Amino acid sequence: MSIMSDSGVPIENIADLCGHSSTAVTEEVYRHQLKPVITKGAEAINAVFGEKKTEPVTKRNTQKSASVA
Repeated sequence: MSIMSDSGVPIENIADLCGHSSTAVTEEVYRHQLKPVITKGAEAINAVFGEKKTEPVTKRNTQKSASVA
């Protein structure tokens, strides 16, 4: 499992090969091994889209935007 995960095999394929009916079981059992794969995926997305910091959406921000428009 860890070799497949480290090699970039999708979680759906690993779950199928392990005989799990869904990826939920695979994710729960192998969570510690999947974290590096998820981290690499997040880093790749950040590289593509950038790490632009945005202000979190809150009720106050929404009201302020509505009054400006």
